[in-house]
Amino acid sequence: MTTDAVERATGGTERHRFQAENLGGAGDGRAHPVSARSRRSLDWFVFFVADVQTGFGAFVAVYLTSQKWTQVDIGLVLTISGLVSLIGQIPMGALVDRIRSLRMAAAISLVIIGLSAVAFALWPIFPVVLASRILHAAASLVLGLALVSLSLALVGERGISERLGRNAAFASAGTGIAAAVMGATGYYLSNHAVFLLAAALVIPAIICVLRIRPAEIDLATIRRPTTAPGRTGFPAAGLIELARNRTLVIFAACVVMFHLANAAMLPLAASMLTLRSSQSATIIVAAAIVVPQFTVTVLSPFVGHFASRWGRRPLLIIGFAALAMRGLLFALVGDPQLLVLVQILDGASAAALGVLVPLTIADLTRGSGHFNLAQGAVGCAMGIGASISTTLAGYVADSFGSYSAFATLAVLAAIGLLLVTLAMPETKAFSAKVE
Repeated sequence: MTTDAVERATGGTERHRFQAENLGGAGDGRAHPVSARSRRSLDWFVFFVADVQTGFGAFVAVYLTSQKWTQVDIGLVLTISGLVSLIGQIPMGALVDRIRSLRMAAAISLVIIGLSAVAFALWPIFPVVLASRILHAAASLVLGLALVSLSLALVGERGISERLGRNAAFASAGTGIAAAVMGATGYYLSNHAVFLLAAALVIPAIICVLRIRPAEIDLATIRRPTTAPGRTGFPAAGLIELARNRTLVIFAACVVMFHLANAAMLPLAASMLTLRSSQSATIIVAAAIVVPQFTVTVLSPFVGHFASRWGRRPLLIIGFAALAMRGLLFALVGDPQLLVLVQILDGASAAALGVLVPLTIADLTRGSGHFNLAQGAVGCAMGIGASISTTLAGYVADSFGSYSAFATLAVLAAIGLLLVTLAMPETKAFSAKVE
């Protein structure tokens, strides 16, 4: 999907909103508008980052299996890299809060990811693969945090809602296109060519991020005015400060419930589909992945658009309600084709949470200097919820059947919905108070 296509999908909302609010320097302290060059460079940066990261998804297990790795060794490598991704979120968040140049941080992270992909493809031996996965996990944490911070520092508080919607749309489009291209590359060329392609895609991603004009990046948007960018230290004090933010703690609990209910749904559905229709399982599972990706691409810009007008809370409620409905339908519907249609709800909830999680964190940490630390802490909580989800659903499915497992996940989603509805306040007001 091209930049123009996404702009047509959004109705040009970000551009029009920015021109209305920021030309002339009013609003969030920005003295100049964001240029079309920087906006489009960020669009394509997000797109190519999604392309690069797609290569490190399901293709890893396929490639290592083709290299005669045992499932134990594959599981060990994936577990260690997963732990690095989980544990590293908080310290990496604190690091990104102190980095002087977000552009260079993103570019260096991309170089590390590219080198990891090359090493992975050319030397598929245990020490090299393990080291490359660890480096990739650490660099990906910095890259993801830097991307969101760049977005906020570029467009400011007034434009971040719709900017995050564009980011999610371009990321989803990039993931879908890359999955198709890399799948064809692995089929017609070789499995290791997938990782060489991922490494090659690092180059346009770096070009795009370096084309963002540094003069238009306002670091004061994401940092406490009294915080020196070069100051370092263990993030314990920042975590204590964040823990005193009651609304942030409630929000973290809400997203933990979301991922506790959500993470196991698609793997469980894939297993159930394989047992019921083994001959067509692959194509049905592929459709179950593509449908929500397309839905996210279409809906994310509208989530960003309406979050700036309706507020965050109504859209959070819709996202949680879609998840609960999805779990209930998975428990009740047995037809494989209908299950693919149910995945539209996955796209709806993913679009909502994909935009609203960083947006809500930005609302709640404005002026604190701990935006990325908070992202890391909430991300760590989300990872814990997702990890428990797969284990819990697997146990219930083995003991009581798949339908009971889906019903359990639906109940967890309903609990999350109640928590959002009864305990989570509207956070757009937090941003308005500071303005």
